[in-house]
Amino acid sequence: MSATLAPRVVVVSRRSELDELLARHGTRAAADHFLRQRGRDLQEATARHEALHAALTTVDAAVPADWRRGRVDRDDLPRFLFAPEDIVVAVGQDGLVANVAKYLSGQPVIGVDPEPGRNRGVLVQFRSASVAKALQAVAAGTAASRRLTMVAARLDDGQQLAGLNEVYAGHAAHQSARYRLVDAAGRGERQSSSGVLVGTGTGATGWTASVAADRDLREVLPGPEAPSLSWFVREAWPSPATGTALTAGVLGTGEELRLVCESERLVVFADGVESDHLTVAWGQQITIGLADRRLHLVVPG
Repeated sequence: MSATLAPRVVVVSRRSELDELLARHGTRAAADHFLRQRGRDLQEATARHEALHAALTTVDAAVPADWRRGRVDRDDLPRFLFAPEDIVVAVGQDGLVANVAKYLSGQPVIGVDPEPGRNRGVLVQFRSASVAKALQAVAAGTAASRRLTMVAARLDDGQQLAGLNEVYAGHAAHQSARYRLVDAAGRGERQSSSGVLVGTGTGATGWTASVAADRDLREVLPGPEAPSLSWFVREAWPSPATGTALTAGVLGTGEELRLVCESERLVVFADGVESDHLTVAWGQQITIGLADRRLHLVVPG
């Protein structure tokens, strides 16, 4: 932390299900009518909305009066500028921490679970009532933390994108993607597939875990802090022009997976957020490997 500048606590959250319903239907009555036609009502969405806002209120109250404050919605993260001295408090599900990770460069993140027992709590390990103590520990440099590995995709024009869970490269409409793949050992193969998935140990409980389980390849999945990644080609299609020999592997420090686009257009996105993507034109090259930064996740001491 800067010796002359007070920390800024940036609270990150996303709109609740109730907010989404009201944005779509305009009024509570209309939203309730919509749900009742489908055998549901607003009770669950209202309870979750209230739990989220109660947690946000508690977090706001935990910030010392002489510290600076910031608030950002998940949808506005691509346009928000984080400062080096920021402490980030993500209030929501585990996925919210992954959403914010790609926009950070070493700032500590405190994940707050507004609905204990409902979320897995892998990345949101704090209760809102514990945030005041966690903030003081971070400011004093005594907070316990984990440095979680991230994955990065880089285009040959200098654009890049990082992810905490995984990076996906494939067709924008999830049709067959055509490309030439070169693995870390230099072996190459032209492929037509549903895309390529490269994941971290944090992501090994999600998308990559399901692919690994289907192929009985759980042993290639790394730990969250391990300097390695696992990669999988999804549904590779054999043909006279495309192969299926290179469909899974591991990337270590300094190793990369290379894809040369042979489709009209491919996209690369991280952590399931398709709206924030890189566009790859025919002939462009993508390299995917370990990111040069990690997520600094604060954990209960």
